[in-house]
Amino acid sequence: MVSKLVLAHGKDWLLPGDTSDLQLLHSDCSDQLLVCPPHLGRGYFQEILLKDDLALVILDYTLNQDVWVDLLNESSFLEFEFQLVGPGAGYSFFIPHFGLKEFGVKRLQRRLFKIEVVFKQPLLVTYFQAFMERLSPQTRYIAERVIQTIYLHLHQRERLILTTSEMLNRIVQSKDAVDSHLTLERILPESLYSETIAFKYVNRNPITSVMQQVIGQILSCPYQGEIRRAYLERKALKLVSLQLEMLIQRRLNESKLNYICQAASILRNQITHPPAVEALAKQVGTNRLKLNQGFHKLYGTTPFGYLQDCRLWQARRLLMTSNLSIGEVSGAVGYTSCSRFATAFRKKMGINPKSFQIQTY
Repeated sequence: MVSKLVLAHGKDWLLPGDTSDLQLLHSDCSDQLLVCPPHLGRGYFQEILLKDDLALVILDYTLNQDVWVDLLNESSFLEFEFQLVGPGAGYSFFIPHFGLKEFGVKRLQRRLFKIEVVFKQPLLVTYFQAFMERLSPQTRYIAERVIQTIYLHLHQRERLILTTSEMLNRIVQSKDAVDSHLTLERILPESLYSETIAFKYVNRNPITSVMQQVIGQILSCPYQGEIRRAYLERKALKLVSLQLEMLIQRRLNESKLNYICQAASILRNQITHPPAVEALAKQVGTNRLKLNQGFHKLYGTTPFGYLQDCRLWQARRLLMTSNLSIGEVSGAVGYTSCSRFATAFRKKMGINPKSFQIQTY
């Protein structure tokens, strides 16, 4: 069974809870506590407001059925996420939201336990810029083009010459009503959308032992009241600074493994007829072993795994924006077997491609 949730905000599916709930590791009467509806599962969402533009969120829940989420974010916000249990356990993520429609599946019987540090304006732009400054020049260029495309779509009548920072400010401060069908997949041209797969890997970095120590301090906070708020604010910002430091190390790795970035670019642009691993290695001036080692170091997967991610990334866009059949989408992204495509898509997205197309097109 799959339940469908149509939401204006990501937490609208939850019910009010009580901060005296024994599930909580610690709490204060000023916290906002929401709990999972019993018919969907069990667990909680605890939001600790640290400042007007900064919050710490602790989530711990398990669902008893798959849940399809159709989410219209009515405002912009930025998440630095640290997954402790779940599909991304052991990794930290940088997740920007620009008030666009989003889709996804919350999976049956998968416990999700994570910490989020959430920024709104004005800190949102400050930390988004800090993130961009730590990207490699190539990835930063893609990010700037994405921001420019979103800005031009939301402000079509304006003819101002703005910096990337100014465009970002205009996006997050926009008071215009957002089209209920407006998604990143519909806004970005195909060539740019294919490049955004780079963010899937840049945004995902291992949780280090130092991060684990800070997370432990957050989860075992012994204080109450204003002292608790100040303590958690320091720890939350420390976590974010540690995550940003990881980007600097990643940029150094990318500069040392430039041939791996070249190989990844080749795969992104040749998803229908990619070169074999041996040919790809030769094309970028290395051998099969070093190619596989480099992909694992930068992307945490094999060249084939990276190629499959690129194919499914493009398939997601085609299913949302075109009237192609499932077989046509499968062929358009390089699969010779429709059943293998459907299996790979469901494993990655949590839903079969036809159902996804019906829900999103």
